[in-house]
Amino acid sequence: MAEIPADIREHNRRLIEEFRANDRHLGDRAILVLTTTGRRTGQPHATPMMYVRDGDTDFVIASNAGAPKHPDWYRNLVAQPEVSVEVDGEEYRAVARPLTGEEYARHWADISGRYPFFAEHQAGITRRIPVVALDRQ
Repeated sequence: MAEIPADIREHNRRLIEEFRANDRHLGDRAILVLTTTGRRTGQPHATPMMYVRDGDTDFVIASNAGAPKHPDWYRNLVAQPEVSVEVDGEEYRAVARPLTGEEYARHWADISGRYPFFAEHQAGITRRIPVVALDRQ
């Protein structure tokens, strides 16, 4: 499992800068930049993260590297689901929709099967790791 950088904000700032300088690509890495609205500040917050595409829909996983709390970006999109997504040379508006029920179970099984580190994250915590669909608008 990758180590979390000591200064995650600076690491993310540099990653976003490189991503945008390369037409919203980082080689063959499945990375997107999700911009949410801060639930307390109302300010935009851009966060780079791994995504999984299924058909025309991009999905992000709120594992927070196995931390006991949901990541800030997830709490932001629950409060304000209108987001901006930058990926594969484009930017689009979306509504973030945390999956539930059978849809969650199906996508979680697929994602954690393809990327076992997500199952490892889940095994170490009590909260259920959310899977979020980014529905294009």
